Amino acid sequence: MSDAAPATVLVYSHRPEIRAAVRTAVGRRPAPDVGPLTWLECETGDDVVATVDNGGVDLCILDGEAQPTGGLALSRQLDEEIADRPAVCVLIARQPDRWLAHWSMADGTLAFPVDPLTAPAVVAELLRDRVAGRPASRR
Repeated sequence: MSDAAPATVLVYSHRPEIRAAVRTAVGRRPAPDVGPLTWLECETGDDVVATVDNGGVDLCILDGEAQPTGGLALSRQLDEEIADRPAVCVLIARQPDRWLAHWSMADGTLAFPVDPLTAPAVVAELLRDRVAGRPASRR
């Protein structure tokens, strides 16, 4: 058993089935050395900004296809407006959209549909970087 600190992960999509798919794919503990996750769900971009502003969020997973505010635009907004923003991972529907994730200043990407074999590893690495104070390597 690890004594890793718990982590808070915000998942954003206007579609509840997307939020559920992310939570299911990542699970409660994405790796043995990463603390258990507490999930926060946001349905609107305003909710995301307000929740992040309140602090305590370690990672945001944002749906790039969310409407009316997409996760890519929110990622860019958080990067520009929040001094110590959490790590950000965006869900992208097409691999060619990775350049948009780079533009959005996201630290990582997950392809949709979310793969339960790769999603926990991406989330765990982003959380390890956050805890260690390392800048994410823009996965």
